[in-house]
Amino acid sequence: MSTHPQKILSSSTILFAGDSGDGMQLAGDQFTDTTGVMGNDFATFPNFPAEIRAPLGTLPGVSSFQIQFSDTNIYTHGDMADVLVAINPAALKVNLNKVKPGGLIVLNENAFNETDYKRAAWASDPLTDGTLNDFQVLKVPVTDLTKNALKDIPLKISEIERCKNFFVLGMMFWLYARNFDHTIDWIQTKFAARPEIVNANIAALKAGHNYAETTETIVPAQTHIHKAKMDPGTYRKISGNNALAIGLITAAHLSEKTLFYASYPITPASEILHELSEHKEFKVKTFQAEDEIAAMAAAIGAAFGGELSATSTSGPGMCLKSEGLNLAVMTELPIVIVDVQRAGPSTGMPTKIEQADLLQAMYGRNGESPVAVLAPKTPSDCFDMALEAVRLSVKYMSPVILLSDAYLANSSEPWKLPDTDKLPKIKLTHPTAGKNPFLPYARDPKTLARAWAKPGTPGLEHRIGGLSKADLTGNVSYDPDNHEKMIRFRAEKIQLMSNDIPLLKVRGPESGKLLVLGWGSTYGVIHQAVSEITEEGHKISQAHLNYLNPFPKNLQDILKNFKTILIPELNTGHLNVLIKNRFPETKTEGYNRMRGVPFQTMELKQKIKEML
Repeated sequence: MSTHPQKILSSSTILFAGDSGDGMQLAGDQFTDTTGVMGNDFATFPNFPAEIRAPLGTLPGVSSFQIQFSDTNIYTHGDMADVLVAINPAALKVNLNKVKPGGLIVLNENAFNETDYKRAAWASDPLTDGTLNDFQVLKVPVTDLTKNALKDIPLKISEIERCKNFFVLGMMFWLYARNFDHTIDWIQTKFAARPEIVNANIAALKAGHNYAETTETIVPAQTHIHKAKMDPGTYRKISGNNALAIGLITAAHLSEKTLFYASYPITPASEILHELSEHKEFKVKTFQAEDEIAAMAAAIGAAFGGELSATSTSGPGMCLKSEGLNLAVMTELPIVIVDVQRAGPSTGMPTKIEQADLLQAMYGRNGESPVAVLAPKTPSDCFDMALEAVRLSVKYMSPVILLSDAYLANSSEPWKLPDTDKLPKIKLTHPTAGKNPFLPYARDPKTLARAWAKPGTPGLEHRIGGLSKADLTGNVSYDPDNHEKMIRFRAEKIQLMSNDIPLLKVRGPESGKLLVLGWGSTYGVIHQAVSEITEEGHKISQAHLNYLNPFPKNLQDILKNFKTILIPELNTGHLNVLIKNRFPETKTEGYNRMRGVPFQTMELKQKIKEML
């Protein structure tokens, strides 16, 4: 029986890090799955290198996975790690500043040698030069111990070494009193075609667990984190991209339509296409186009054909889709365009986070080309906002841009499965011929939406295209007054959506000195920072926008009730520009960072305290 001391914590944060081929994402995923099965709340942050495969052991090739898990509701992946697992010196160097003073650093001792120090640009040996004096350090010969545990399994040496991620995962399972049954089941299913791989991974997992349990003198206390108190229901782990895909499928089901999804692979949006392509049984048709322009054109064609149509991309692809998106505006066809934002401009940092496409979504097209713009705030909220994007698009006959980002796309959290029988139907109709001539641009008086006529319907023949439309008939028109009239119709139609979206809610006092206003994936860190500041005795408030065009109807009234509005954004101040333009009397101050990583709670708290 183990003689290790036991301790109980409310929450903890682990950071797995190594080369992109070391399986740290897989180790983090499996730890997350088990943590969810054991009833903890969690939030994750997978951080991928931008290079497909950087040189072995170098700083650009470091891949990491951070998870915070707790016995209470949490909103971020954690500012600083309690435990860092570093498979090589590069992983240590990149992530050392993310470990709490006194935190535990678990090192693969076999990789800490002169050759690897040079690859990672260490000037001296970090194990002996005092670099790690402020931390608990556990040096483990992970590679050697993995080889020894698998010496009787007939595998290539390269395959054996790849199992070291399961060795360190086993150590973390013991350290946090995790059950590894779920991971063993996963291994047996994933590698069923190769029993030797199954045996090797399970053996490495158990070897790591046993090593941690029997290394009495250097492994710290075993940590226990109790279950979180969560609403009753069935939960699953979900990432933003998965939630978007499921949301689009659900929207198609609720509208009794086939979902047509056209996309060109681009980081970090590609996973939506991957997920949807596996669900043909739910009336999903996916099309991998040869480029972004073709994907947008195909989506327009599907919408014209009367099906539920969506496409996705990231910032560079939005540039290429803009001409087609303008055509969708002119023809007034319902299409959902998902933009999973990443750091730019140009190729930028393809795997890193930024919120810098908001103004592009608002104005990045020629002419007067208004579209609705929505933004989910958490990975699970991507499901709800996908439903909303489809609902508004088909009801108002307009393209809708949905702004996700790399953080939401790849991060995950527990998601309570909704009762689909209780989700409201998405009502839509296609007209049939009547006694009077068909007027394709006659409008619904409440929404200004035109009729969604399916091609081939007898009696509904009409012209369609990018040239300016005559009111009612849709014929080509160069009449100046008609042109302005149609422009104002399309703009007013977007603003009418404000009658059909929820009012903005304020968390905290309804008026006061400071309101922290955000949008998109900054929700969690703003929530955490405001909570901690409030617990310290300050009175501040938070509001978060899911609807960016149009704004909620009560936004102006809310802003008037606060002396100053702080707007944290991972850009140079896009929402701040929109707020100042729309409500010039409002005093706002931006807090803007563009480092390719999310805000930390501590930095946002510091900014709030400065303003208080």
